[in-house]
Amino acid sequence: MSEHLKFTVEEGIATITLDRPEKLNAFTDEMLERWLEVLEDCRRNEAVRVIVMTGTGRAFTTGGDVDSFAASATQTAAGIKGRLTGGIQRLPLKLAEIDKPVIAALNGVATGGGLDVALACDLRFAAESARFAETYAKLGLIPGAGGAWLLPRLIGMPRALAMLWTSDFVDAKEAEQIGLVDRVFPDAELMEGTFAFARRVAENAPLAVQMIKRVMRAGFDKDLGTALELVAANMPVVRTSEDHLEAVRAFKEKRKPEFKGR
Repeated sequence: MSEHLKFTVEEGIATITLDRPEKLNAFTDEMLERWLEVLEDCRRNEAVRVIVMTGTGRAFTTGGDVDSFAASATQTAAGIKGRLTGGIQRLPLKLAEIDKPVIAALNGVATGGGLDVALACDLRFAAESARFAETYAKLGLIPGAGGAWLLPRLIGMPRALAMLWTSDFVDAKEAEQIGLVDRVFPDAELMEGTFAFARRVAENAPLAVQMIKRVMRAGFDKDLGTALELVAANMPVVRTSEDHLEAVRAFKEKRKPEFKGR
């Protein structure tokens, strides 16, 4: 359990809040382990239909705690690699396992590993005052949490290289223009807007929502024929589900469907 990570579930929406504002929500090993635990709980818990991740204070998160960097630099090469693969890299991999929608509500600064985590989410909503930077080059490092793979897939290779090479900050407006974030809200309306969107998603058939994400991700780098075959292979799952049967009943009865999930 970490006192610096809050976790709640309400109306089908799980909220994970990084709560170490005095350190700009830089995460410790303890926070990371708790984060992984609650994400796994979200993946398994049928009551959770959408996941929202955010922070408190002036930052979403600035990534790993810089105070620990000097100590890790004295480790052996094998030790450094093991700490990376056994630590922060587990987070984007865990997010990739989750079929449920994951939204990053970027309340403030997101840099380095913190921005990489946001990139691993399905959607990024930002407060107007939020700013983003890939600060690895400034620290003499390379992206350790998936940024080198995730960022160019969102904004293109040239823009991604420019961000990574310069460590320059991008404000929320520019981030929306280049596709780094999907929506920008006034600071005071970020969470309200995020939860309003999350509730709309949570009202839909949960199995269908998850399967849409699954086939889109699986087919993203495939040719059209293979992508269509993936859909054909998965369509029987949703067509025979209770969610679909309830949707049909509700349509015929002219009422709102009541989905119970898987």
